[in-house]
Amino acid sequence: MNSELLQGRTAIVTGAGDGIGRGIAVALAEAGANVGVCARSEAGVKETARRVEAAGRRAYWENFDIRVVGNIRSFTERTEKDLGPISILVNNAAVMPVVAIEEMSEEAFDECVGAKFKSAVFFSKYCTPSMKRAGGGSIIHMASVTGNVGFARHAVYGACNAALMGLARGQAMELAPFGIRANSVSPGTVDSPMLRRYIAESGQDPEKLKAAFDANHPRGKVGSVEEVAAVFVFLASDLSANITGTDIRCDGGFSVKGGQAKVED
Repeated sequence: MNSELLQGRTAIVTGAGDGIGRGIAVALAEAGANVGVCARSEAGVKETARRVEAAGRRAYWENFDIRVVGNIRSFTERTEKDLGPISILVNNAAVMPVVAIEEMSEEAFDECVGAKFKSAVFFSKYCTPSMKRAGGGSIIHMASVTGNVGFARHAVYGACNAALMGLARGQAMELAPFGIRANSVSPGTVDSPMLRRYIAESGQDPEKLKAAFDANHPRGKVGSVEEVAAVFVFLASDLSANITGTDIRCDGGFSVKGGQAKVED
């Protein structure tokens, strides 16, 4: 990674307690950015901050419920005070209910929408003034192929990801005069803690289900955290100066091939 690509910039990454969020935070740091990270897990986010600092950059961390707007506002303000004006925002936080609509509870719905979509709206709200002070910036929403194609038992999660794509398009038009770009990234299946938890809780044979996920990707394997993180570094940098209002499918062809992973009887 070019350590000067994001030199002197400040980033915020939400949902950075492990997995893809941690990978993105560390990749941004390796490219030169100081990084504010947040998550629910204190131990997880502290470890991410430690890895940012191990990459030679400054970190600021907090753990809190991302669905509470007051928490978002105070974290954004403290990150700017500690690290400088924010020019990169990665809305990565997510809760993924795997349930049929007829079985969806109000609590599970509110948790998914709050963590995935509401937090992205209000982090954007409170980071945008800082980006204007920085002279420009890049907002990147973590979406998913579930927002591009339909999956059984993922309807609400997919709808939230589709909403993030629409949010990016609207923000791109609204914020272009201020040098602020907005995009979304839609990974396919990624070898991450979220995938491992999903497989463990599926009730299916873990090895067979993992093989089914791999087979759904044309290249024969799911993506890696590092492969997804690299797309975020690109969109955060000036290399993507002419890209805004776009969803990048970082899915190894998954959404083109189609199909939902399942173990055959």
